[in-house]
Amino acid sequence: MPAGRPGPAAQSARRPPPLLPLLLLCVLGAPRAGSGAHTAVISPQDPTLLIGSSLQATCSVHGDPPGTTAEGLYWTLNGRRLPPELSRVLNASTLALALANLNGSRQQSGDNLVCHARDGSILAGSCLYVGLPPEKPFNISCWSKNMKDLTCRWTPGAHGETFLHTNYSLKYKLRWYGQDNTCEEYHTVGPHSCHIPKDLALFTPYEIWVEATNRLGSARSDVLTLDILDVVTTDPPPDVHVSRVGGLEDQLSVRWVSPPALKDFLFQAKYQIRYRVEDSVDWKVVDDVSNQTSCRLAGLKPGTVYFVQVRCNPFGIYGSKKAGIWSEWSHPTAASTPRSERPGPGGGACEPRGGEPSSGPVRRELKQFLGWLKKHAYCSNLSFRLYDQWRAWMQKSHKTRNQDEGILPSGRRGAARGPSR
Repeated sequence: MPAGRPGPAAQSARRPPPLLPLLLLCVLGAPRAGSGAHTAVISPQDPTLLIGSSLQATCSVHGDPPGTTAEGLYWTLNGRRLPPELSRVLNASTLALALANLNGSRQQSGDNLVCHARDGSILAGSCLYVGLPPEKPFNISCWSKNMKDLTCRWTPGAHGETFLHTNYSLKYKLRWYGQDNTCEEYHTVGPHSCHIPKDLALFTPYEIWVEATNRLGSARSDVLTLDILDVVTTDPPPDVHVSRVGGLEDQLSVRWVSPPALKDFLFQAKYQIRYRVEDSVDWKVVDDVSNQTSCRLAGLKPGTVYFVQVRCNPFGIYGSKKAGIWSEWSHPTAASTPRSERPGPGGGACEPRGGEPSSGPVRRELKQFLGWLKKHAYCSNLSFRLYDQWRAWMQKSHKTRNQDEGILPSGRRGAARGPSR
């Protein structure tokens, strides 16, 4: 059984009366000798130890109230009575405790080690801190949304958990001159993040690093060097609208507005769109949107609800050569394609007759074109015109074919009536 954690014997032993101070010793301060009602002292007070260490502690009473001796004392850790075999009486006023192979503290504020009198009253307490020194923080990433601020986040270490309260400080300075500065707005985008709201210089690199400290030591990350212009991002594009394209049952039109936060700066922007059907979690991404603020999605399923999102990547700000940072995706916007009015297979659709030689190649050509559309959503004006021309040609061809099919049976019926005259 790992020492420092009550085993089965302790769990089955008689537990002391539930006392609120047991849970508050390391938060409000452990009882100390000479503090009025408390007439004992634990040594060492508030020790800090590495995981796996051993602890030798003593509880010494001062004989007040009369009759209090080490014979009736016992220990609890975090409110649970420790097995008596872990303790031994050194003399009439001192009870010793031996804990081996300590586990990490259950709470970062320290574990409550308490010495009790025979009647369960608290004589003295100590906070026991068991953990690990901080590991080197890594994976620092930073971005700016208005070229005046900077937000950074990081990973606390390979394992992360130290079992002790660990303080992280984000430091930054101009690369070639200036003094160290400390970020003050923490936890802005997660537990390990910080926001610098203003007073940052442009066209000059910064050095950024993270320092971690706790009771057992400190660690410092590698230095990240960056220029604010190279890490500019933005909020997701606002006012995303998705609508139908007339009666075309396989298309939706997507429109949005450029990020207003960067409207006064010289930059380029590229966009991505992703969409999925209502009952699916798989997104299809459209990469070739370039710098347009509209796009037409094609090759969709008729009568289907789609969710659409857009994100932006501002790059080339004031000549920056970096690739830019993608924004978060916009909130999903839903729209549905029109239901198809054409009957499906087995619904009365006319198949081409074998005597119509041109229908086979036309059908194959249309099938190939539709197959291409299902694999590519397109967003260029040229593609719009090409697709519209193809749809107009298809509708005209379909109408002509239907007329021919209607005239032909009439001629055959007239030919059939001729011999009867």
